[in-house]
Amino acid sequence: MKKLVVLTGSGMSAESGLKTFRETGGLWEEYEVMEVASAEGWVRNRELVLRFYNERRKQLKDAVPNSGHIGLKELEKDFDVYIITQNVDNLHEKAGSSQVLHLHGLLTQARSTHDPGLIYDIGYGDINIGDNCEKGYQLRPHIVWFGEAVPAIEEAAAVVSTADIFSVIGTSLVVYPAAGLIDYVPRQVPVFLIDPNDIDISTYRPVRVIKEKAGKGVAMLHEILKKEYK
Repeated sequence: MKKLVVLTGSGMSAESGLKTFRETGGLWEEYEVMEVASAEGWVRNRELVLRFYNERRKQLKDAVPNSGHIGLKELEKDFDVYIITQNVDNLHEKAGSSQVLHLHGLLTQARSTHDPGLIYDIGYGDINIGDNCEKGYQLRPHIVWFGEAVPAIEEAAAVVSTADIFSVIGTSLVVYPAAGLIDYVPRQVPVFLIDPNDIDISTYRPVRVIKEKAGKGVAMLHEILKKEYK
């Protein structure tokens, strides 16, 4: 069974009603993004940051996977599908995908401000001031903010380097280090891009573009892969 590695971004979840700041000119649900997605913002106003992510968690509770998420799960019937996502929602998991790596953290988890290895599943509940880890330090959202290291990037690069087929869905490929993952795709591996927008992939390899939203695009990808690579 061929290994299909898929890198997903915000466009993957757009049809489920989840948006990111890039769609609103630097605002994320009407918040200045650096106020709620940076270490500096956390230092300035912890209450604001916690409230923002508590609201996102409530929104996520009611969100359901779209046909794109479900289509990636369906691809597991014919391929060894490994998803690397820049999204902090859990819609791939809700759809039933069995191999998902979150580059930028997960909304349904919290972590210690003192020991980043202390990570807790909190579901869709709130994090409040005074909620501490077992060592007595304030909990924060388990989200990789701007300017912070991406601990999972090495694991992601290793996965990409073993791909037989690689696909990019719903990401503008401008956020690093995630955007650099395409450089780890072996030269002979076919690359597919699913996005309704014009995306510049700076690569010396051919890229097959499916200019559709995630739902329709994944269905089209499945047909192509079954015909040509199964």
